[in-house]
Amino acid sequence: MIKKAHDAYNSGDFEKALELYTQLASDANADALTSLGYMYQNAQGCEKDEKKALEYYEKAAELKHPYALFNLAILYMNGLGGVQHDQFKAHELHMEAATREVPPAMYEVALMLERGLGCLQNYSEAAFWYEEGAKRGHLESFNNLGVLYKEGHGVPLDEARCFICFSKAADGGLAEGLYNLGQLYDQGFGCVQDHDKALDLCRKAAYKGHVKAKEIIKGLQEEGKIVF
Repeated sequence: MIKKAHDAYNSGDFEKALELYTQLASDANADALTSLGYMYQNAQGCEKDEKKALEYYEKAAELKHPYALFNLAILYMNGLGGVQHDQFKAHELHMEAATREVPPAMYEVALMLERGLGCLQNYSEAAFWYEEGAKRGHLESFNNLGVLYKEGHGVPLDEARCFICFSKAADGGLAEGLYNLGQLYDQGFGCVQDHDKALDLCRKAAYKGHVKAKEIIKGLQEEGKIVF
């Protein structure tokens, strides 16, 4: 039945999906509980109900469902769904989700470790979790790992690895990755200096809404150095 529920959800039949997930949830199906939490959180096939979303996430988290742990962590990190803002609880839940192979949780754990949010600041541990996320194709993890290699925080300063990380993020279309890779080409950091390539990447980042890139492109246009 869980497959039917997922199929209904993926086809946009939220009312049918809600009905099937609710039936499965009565048997403590962790997938169904997590999906119900998400649907009530986002008003899909039902009225938005953050209290119910929290209730379903908590039940699924007790069963150690990876994405329930991750979604619950987001609520605690932002003080949503009727819970108090609690970075320590958020870090604990993200770590549990990260150890259960949730790439965005790996990224969040790394970000918290890098900044010392809800935990002791630890660049080397942050680098470890960014790398775990990157291994699974998480673009923001590639980008942030590249920053650590560029600055030598938690890992040895490594121009080549920095270039690879930013390239992966840029290839995936991440605006921050495009901008950062453009900066490398502009500086000749880990690559042959190429101002034309740098400008092209900056322009692509700007098109994707990157604020700094937009400012640079606007400035160049105003100075008459580029037309578009």
